[in-house]
Amino acid sequence: MARVKDINPFLVNSYISKEYFCNRENELNVLLRNVRGNVNTTLISPRRLGKTGLILRFFEMLGEMGDFGTVYVDIYSSRNLSDFIKLLTTAIINKFPERTPVGKRFLKLLKGLRPVFSFDAITGAPQVQFNYQSESDKEYTLQQLLAFINEQPHPVVVAIDEFQQIANYPEKNVEAILRTYIQQFNRLCFIFSGSRRHTLMDIFANTNRPFYSSTRFINLEAIERVAYRNFIREKFEQGERVIDDESIDYVLEWTKGYTFYTQSLCNRLYSLRKINLDAVKAECLALLRENEPIYLQYRNLITSKQWEFLLALAKEESVSQIYSREFLVKHQLGTPSSIHRMLDALLEKEMILESVTSTGSSYSVYDVFLMRWMQRTY
Repeated sequence: MARVKDINPFLVNSYISKEYFCNRENELNVLLRNVRGNVNTTLISPRRLGKTGLILRFFEMLGEMGDFGTVYVDIYSSRNLSDFIKLLTTAIINKFPERTPVGKRFLKLLKGLRPVFSFDAITGAPQVQFNYQSESDKEYTLQQLLAFINEQPHPVVVAIDEFQQIANYPEKNVEAILRTYIQQFNRLCFIFSGSRRHTLMDIFANTNRPFYSSTRFINLEAIERVAYRNFIREKFEQGERVIDDESIDYVLEWTKGYTFYTQSLCNRLYSLRKINLDAVKAECLALLRENEPIYLQYRNLITSKQWEFLLALAKEESVSQIYSREFLVKHQLGTPSSIHRMLDALLEKEMILESVTSTGSSYSVYDVFLMRWMQRTY
């Protein structure tokens, strides 16, 4: 592996190893405690806060321990149970390649399920498609896949990312099917992660749903500032760059310490040898100018009233009293009922982020860079 000073250590869309991962010690310890206790976990996090990186770091840690196997599957692109099964199958193939003894056993199992094999035209990665004669065939295939994982020498942790997608499947019994199979296989432990809080809470905390009270929750928040500050300073120093504390503090404040935005800005700054506050501000401005066509397109995708509402949130940065007379009058937003409709619509589009604490909810623009652009432009 390349040395830290030979690679930009501020990763944006990938995970390499723990050397490029910042903190999350508490969350890692909770995940490990749950897994050792054979307790499933629901990991809830806004997009771009680092939940996938956390899962992959946790899997790396489990690999170092040697006591657990791991399977990671992202079902964000899935539309139905068939897609879910296809993605799970591909994840198992990637985990256990055909040339390995386990991979050969899995291929033998697949042949009994009558799949159609193909290969990605760009990456060459294997792909599998099943032809089902009935709904019971799908359920049987899913059961066989989970049974295979369950039969591995070590217990296996299965992470299903963007799990809220199953709530949109046309099949209405997916939750019940999954819950039944999960209870059958006691050598499997699950991490269900996702970004849509309301949907996930309804799946796991609604007494009328199959997954009710079946997991423990982790609500992922921004990385603790001191730890992130130290991480940034360390990586710049290891790369023989110079950055002062004032610049680091500005980066964390401007990005709100959210992982993707902080990493993106630091990734750009890493191309410089000496970074001061003026250099940071110049990169912030360049970043917003590059993204401006995207932000202007956002404006065309929602109504003018919704845009004005979003702009009001951007100017305030965070609003807890969303229906207060003071907020509505200050920004000329109309009535509480109209705000309620716009709020629901923009939450659904993931343009507004709802943050829930013990004191109540607060609302902000989901995309931090969009918020900064709106503040500067308007």
